Amino acid sequence: MGFSLTGTRVLYFIATVVIAGMVSGLIYSVASDTSDSLCKREERVQNQLDLDFIIINDPFHIPLSGDGNHRLFYLKNIGEKKFIITNETFQLFINGDLISTSNYNFSVSCLESGKLATIYIDTSEISYGDHVLRIIGPQALYDEFVFTI
Repeated sequence: MGFSLTGTRVLYFIATVVIAGMVSGLIYSVASDTSDSLCKREERVQNQLDLDFIIINDPFHIPLSGDGNHRLFYLKNIGEKKFIITNETFQLFINGDLISTSNYNFSVSCLESGKLATIYIDTSEISYGDHVLRIIGPQALYDEFVFTI
């Protein structure tokens, strides 16, 4: 005695339901992972948009500090969030050369949105002529400023 036609159809139906369940589980897993990745990327992009800064000096007149030992550059927070500014969170380059952290400092340690900070760069780092100052901050944000001394 073998299976009847009805028994065979029931087995095919059960196999089809099991396969459909496995496929739908796989599709759900892939869609969930993709959604999570997009949410994380959105958060990173939003953080980059919330943190932004710009150098706002006159490129043909870079002032000296009162003691004459430092050139003054002005950094403005144009983002939505405040951020910490220290020699560890910001790196400065003049004409592509990294400035030693001992040769620059900031007037404040926390910069609110819309506020200015002064960057004091040792005059030994900047000779007369044309230069490019590049400031790299949190999350690899940067600004370049071309100036003449």
